[in-house]
Amino acid sequence: TVVIPIWLARRKGISVSLGASVPARLIQVGGIALLGLGLGLFAASLGRFATEGRGTLAPWDPPRRLVVRGPYRYVRNPMISGVLFILLGEALLLGSLPHLTWALVFLALNLLYIPLLEEPQLHHRFGTSYQEYRRHVPRFVPLLRPWQPSPDTLRDPPRGDSAGG
Repeated sequence: TVVIPIWLARRKGISVSLGASVPARLIQVGGIALLGLGLGLFAASLGRFATEGRGTLAPWDPPRRLVVRGPYRYVRNPMISGVLFILLGEALLLGSLPHLTWALVFLALNLLYIPLLEEPQLHHRFGTSYQEYRRHVPRFVPLLRPWQPSPDTLRDPPRGDSAGG
């Protein structure tokens, strides 16, 4: 959300400037809103990793408990959603096709990585709790109403040492 967008902006000579028309300015306002939404979603998700999951994003210190509260009640990958909102917000704020392309590449990479690598690790790690969670909460498109986990889902002991949460 920082290094690649800055690199793209410098490489393509893109800078933040006020849109030349009312529609362009409205698009920029939408970009700012997406940036705020993305930052809030990412921060809330990261906070849950530390408090509920008792871990971090770092592969050497992943969450020790399955995180199923907060934004995780609506969607299984709220951090990725948050980052995607940030990237799309940057593209709209800057009016930049290269930044939009980067956001779409990021999405495509995660559409492959999450089901092929991350989810099998989470299943191995958290077993039936993760299976239950996966049955009720979608990967990328959020629910309109939050999922209510059963107490058993929250108590299932972690298994294995793979990363995720």
